[in-house]
Amino acid sequence: MHPEHAPHALEQRAVEVHQPTPYPPAVPAPAPVVPVQPNTVPTVASIVLPDGRVVTGYAVEPTRPEPVTAKPAVSRTAVNVALGGVGFLAVSGGLLLLTSFIAALTALITQLITLAAVIFGGWIAVQILGSRGHQSGGTTVNIRRAVIKRGNFRG
Repeated sequence: MHPEHAPHALEQRAVEVHQPTPYPPAVPAPAPVVPVQPNTVPTVASIVLPDGRVVTGYAVEPTRPEPVTAKPAVSRTAVNVALGGVGFLAVSGGLLLLTSFIAALTALITQLITLAAVIFGGWIAVQILGSRGHQSGGTTVNIRRAVIKRGNFRG
């Protein structure tokens, strides 16, 4: 077959080459400013690294942690729970005394009602029986000594 009639003939195109655009180098961040007391000059220290480079800079004192405040021997939660328990016991004792007082008061009222019923009932009984006691219209029976001999009654 002829190359012109080939279905996939190679075509010549102009090749474009793109070159990457370099970015400018990153600017290092400025060194942190070390606060200096007005009358003192910080100490300059130099360190020689193993590969021979020398690093020079200000000596910075390590930061000291804040002193830890002493924690109480007992936590606040435990104290709150204990105080709540004491309060509950105080209230429970008061409720127990109130309950005992109510029970005693109920017993006293019951006894007073019973006593009033007995006294009032006795007063009514005296009124009813006392008024008929002197004017008794009943039958009086005198019992004499009777002699009973051999089935015969002689009185």
